[in-house]
Amino acid sequence: MKLNHTKRNQTRRLQGFTLVEMLLVVAIIGILAALVIPKIAGTTEKSRKTAAYTDIHSGIKAALDHYEIDNGTYPRSLNDLLVQPSDAKHWDGPYFDPPQLPLDPWGNPYIYYFPSKRNQPTYDLLSAGPDGKEGTDDDIGNWSTQ
Repeated sequence: MKLNHTKRNQTRRLQGFTLVEMLLVVAIIGILAALVIPKIAGTTEKSRKTAAYTDIHSGIKAALDHYEIDNGTYPRSLNDLLVQPSDAKHWDGPYFDPPQLPLDPWGNPYIYYFPSKRNQPTYDLLSAGPDGKEGTDDDIGNWSTQ
């Protein structure tokens, strides 16, 4: 009789998980997701802001400075970094590789003003930020600090 009982337990173990075991696993996964997802979601937006700041203060700035060294003045538009303007006699572009204007991390074009509205006598370069609207609190520009 004892042999028969042991054989039944082995057969039952081979059949799979019980409903209680499955619910326990689902509950544990839910608790872990509730703790981890909010932390990950917040870092995504912070990473995008950092990427925009880096583009403005390093990548695009380097191209603009290179143009200014070659031509003695900053370009009138970012497109002048890709296509030689008629008055740029020492143009050595395109100044981006690949030759296309970068987009900000939210998929919008960077905004450029020369002459500057804020950084006289140079230029203003900004991303309109997550909302895509210039002039709001989430703008990231070459005048802002990270």
